[in-house]
Amino acid sequence: MPSLAPTTPKRVLLAAPRGYCAGVDRAVQTVERALELYGAPVYVRKEIVHNKHVVEELSKRGAIFVEQETEVPEGEMVVFSAHGVAPAVHDNAAARRLRTIDATCPLVTKVHVSARRFAAEGYTIVMIGHEGHEEVEGTTGEAPNSIVLIETVAEVEALEVSDPERVAFITQTTLSVDETAEVIAALRAKFPSIVSSKSDDICYATTNRQIAVKQLARECELVLVIGSTNSSNSNRLVEVAREHGADSYLIDNHTEVDEEWLEGVETVGITSGASAPEELVARLVELFRDRGAEDVSELRTVHEDVRFMLPKEIREASAAAATSA
Repeated sequence: MPSLAPTTPKRVLLAAPRGYCAGVDRAVQTVERALELYGAPVYVRKEIVHNKHVVEELSKRGAIFVEQETEVPEGEMVVFSAHGVAPAVHDNAAARRLRTIDATCPLVTKVHVSARRFAAEGYTIVMIGHEGHEEVEGTTGEAPNSIVLIETVAEVEALEVSDPERVAFITQTTLSVDETAEVIAALRAKFPSIVSSKSDDICYATTNRQIAVKQLARECELVLVIGSTNSSNSNRLVEVAREHGADSYLIDNHTEVDEEWLEGVETVGITSGASAPEELVARLVELFRDRGAEDVSELRTVHEDVRFMLPKEIREASAAAATSA
């Protein structure tokens, strides 16, 4: 890759809010505290959050990431990721006598509860989401015989259900707000009696970061999104930035900036997905400062102050450790 020329951009604009959401912060802290309390190794089913840097750092501290709970030695400790797991995973863990800590984001758990409720009430449940995503797999596992997965308006048009009067919808928490609204509108048009949860399933952090990126894209020629390629919410931020007039690219870190992207760019916008740590943003900002960008400011659209308690197992073990100290 050619060396970065020190001429552009002159201005760096940071989206706010960006980066860690409450569910990610809780999940990462869960693994960190588990390592402190119980020592290595602590097994983690799947990536605790979808960020390469986070996974690498936790691996250095003694976390062992596995694809399935069946790979964890009997009797060992395993943490379930922020994306949630199906009931069958809990059953497998119990059969292997695994000690489990569930770091599922509470907002994902809310969707699981809705799925179980709608299934118990006899609804066909339409889930809007991306096939193969871990969150979708966990949610559909709550009611596999009742859930139909769709992603687009075209799939709504082709959708057939046994009773059009008994249809409910739920969504993955990390979708594009605008695209999902179009799919929901199509569902309501096709199934006028369709029901849903009282509040949106798309989480506050996904919504807020997309709002911030829309504003950012209006003021920048280029928007760089820090996040890993398997991060749904990070990919959606790139799409939203492009839809609102800016060039945009997803990068894991500052080393992936391509010189060609920067040609003719006066103002570069920076944001990060909900599973990307702030230190990666700081390194990217430093790169542009080194190039001569003196104007670095923040564009704040929404204030966030959401916090989630750590899982009960961590809180109880922490309290016991403090008592015995």
